[in-house]
Amino acid sequence: MSRSLFVRATVLATAAAIAAVLTGCAASGNRVTGADDSATPVAGGSLRFAVLDAPANLDPHSGSSYPESLITSNITDKLTYQNPETGAIEPWLAKSWEIDDRLTEFTFHLRDDVTFSDGSRFTADSVKENFDLLGRGNKELGIIPVTAYWVGYRDTVVVDPLTVKVSFDRPNAGFLQALSLYFSGIVGHSTLQLPKDQRGLARNLVTTGPFTVTEHVYQQKTVLKKRSGYNWAPASRKHSGEAYLDTVEIDVIPEAGVRTGSLRSGQVDAILDVNNTDETPLRNEGYRIVPQLIPGRDISLDLKTDLFPTNDRAVREAVKLGWNRDALAKTVLTDSYKVSSSVISSRVPGYVDFSAELKQDQKKAEQILESAGWTKGSDGIRVDRDGRRLELSLLGINNLVNNKPAYELIQQDLRKIGIDLKLNVLPIPDYTAAATQQQRWNIQVANQSRADVAVLEQVYSPQYGNMSKLAQTDPLYQQAITALSAVSTTLDPSRRAAAAEAAQRFLLVDQVLTVPVYNPAQVTAASPKVHNIGYEAQSRNVFYDTWIEPR
Repeated sequence: MSRSLFVRATVLATAAAIAAVLTGCAASGNRVTGADDSATPVAGGSLRFAVLDAPANLDPHSGSSYPESLITSNITDKLTYQNPETGAIEPWLAKSWEIDDRLTEFTFHLRDDVTFSDGSRFTADSVKENFDLLGRGNKELGIIPVTAYWVGYRDTVVVDPLTVKVSFDRPNAGFLQALSLYFSGIVGHSTLQLPKDQRGLARNLVTTGPFTVTEHVYQQKTVLKKRSGYNWAPASRKHSGEAYLDTVEIDVIPEAGVRTGSLRSGQVDAILDVNNTDETPLRNEGYRIVPQLIPGRDISLDLKTDLFPTNDRAVREAVKLGWNRDALAKTVLTDSYKVSSSVISSRVPGYVDFSAELKQDQKKAEQILESAGWTKGSDGIRVDRDGRRLELSLLGINNLVNNKPAYELIQQDLRKIGIDLKLNVLPIPDYTAAATQQQRWNIQVANQSRADVAVLEQVYSPQYGNMSKLAQTDPLYQQAITALSAVSTTLDPSRRAAAAEAAQRFLLVDQVLTVPVYNPAQVTAASPKVHNIGYEAQSRNVFYDTWIEPR
């Protein structure tokens, strides 16, 4: 077989293997791309798009909040592309690749027609420079490595101007998918030379994507401009060449009612973070409602094993069984969202339905607590044999419209079985600051966007995120490493599916280290004049295919 045929066959085989693991993944969630229609796209115009939160850091390698990664997803390209419809990993800036049998070496063959927004060419040196910073960081520049996605990174070797070989010291089955994430956007040389505090400034961003940032006013707006000459989008996108829109103005409107009012009045053309009570009325008025479930770790109550009283497995089990998921679906969520049936979204390959194990059983929860020595006090809250109250402190983010109402429902239900849940639901900046005070929180709640089962190792393994705070002296420490690392050792569909099932069971059933709540979604409402509102695979809005009818 010729080398070109071998490379092509390798790409197809890899994509097929990953797609096989994803069978049913997209279909089991709600709609995964924007509303499509038969209208002929019209180039030009400006889209005014309103969001809840303000993006503070525009550095593509470290801007982690949704509004930040929404912007960087539109200005950067990645080596690989995850198709949001099928979940398959497809070529983008890398036109093909090979993987060794151990899943530790990845050789990429790059496109030869890509340029950065400053006119410089994209080459193998660009990849090495980006990957070395992502995998190793740079202390002098204040850049920390993105270890969660680049576990075990060794180096990137330039084989020739359009070929690189990336190596790891351990198997990394999720690496191709990790390369498609918003953290992995390719950034230009001049940007990468800057210290951390300057890399995220709009004027310093050099990227290869279909848009560039022309204006950024914190807490007010960010303006994206179409890049002339762009012509290297993934083949499965709805069109090729330049983006249709001339500009996209992303306005910060924190209040849900004001966002909806701005849409109705025509001040903006589309809004994100649609209030639940507004979905049906807006749809009935003719607006496009475009939801997409966010793949990855669902909104979950991560229980800390290093703090009283969540160090008691009986308490963790009672939290899992003590609240009503049916009530959550009926009173808090809309059809755009789903009550969790596992710690990962149904859109993640390897997802297993654990609904039966998560079903509410308050009677059983109370029996478990009684058996563990927790008895109800005069105020209805349980105490242990030493008289200590069963009080749990929860830290959550107020960045999604359902978060606080969901936690309040859980709080009410848990009180009925004698658990006093204290809620601290904060805006992103305050949450980030509070999260550094780990000894304050029995429960930390968030989600993690990533359409690959490796997200479980990334978040929960004691080697990496260790969200359960397992101590090295705890017998669960090594058990967790073993159970969670298995998902990264194979691309064989059946073996990876088995590892994924075992990892979910370990977290949810065997040790109850986390209690999933709901699968969040991004919900966009748009004027009927706006077409092809869509998302990339991790549910960030992308505007490359979007177009708007002339005003």
